[in-house]
Amino acid sequence: MDGLETIFTRRSIRKYTDQKIDDDVFVDLVKAAVSAPSAGNQQPWQFIVITDKEKLERVLEFHPHAHMLLDAQGAILICGDLSKEKHKGYWVLDCAAATQNILLAAHANGFGACWLGIYPREERVAGMKSLVLVPDHVIPFALASLGFPDEQKGPSDRYDESLVHYEMW
Repeated sequence: MDGLETIFTRRSIRKYTDQKIDDDVFVDLVKAAVSAPSAGNQQPWQFIVITDKEKLERVLEFHPHAHMLLDAQGAILICGDLSKEKHKGYWVLDCAAATQNILLAAHANGFGACWLGIYPREERVAGMKSLVLVPDHVIPFALASLGFPDEQKGPSDRYDESLVHYEMW
């Protein structure tokens, strides 16, 4: 699958089979994440791979849209590390780029994934911090669920020419 095909066909997958995922897949996805651009190359991220079913289920206690975690084979928590921040506030953009890379790499390799927003919802940030013991200088940003897809979704053409402006508004 080439780059544009990966982008155009990637969809949020919320249903997974019970097929196990090898640990090296999580390593590859984190490698994809850290290949994302970051402001001034600050790379203000940290990652927590979560495969413990009990932990994944507990996310539902503070995240109302996390039901796909009940069937997921794991998830990657993308966090912003404020101690690595050179350019204040850009950690959010950097972590978003890292999260998107995880989703694209997962799809390109035949896995299903879904972005679960954590930051800026205070109850979700606090819940994740408590669940996986994140230190104070680290902020949970997003959780990417992962599994072998148990649903098929066709491409979604979201292009709207009226949103594109040339040279000026």
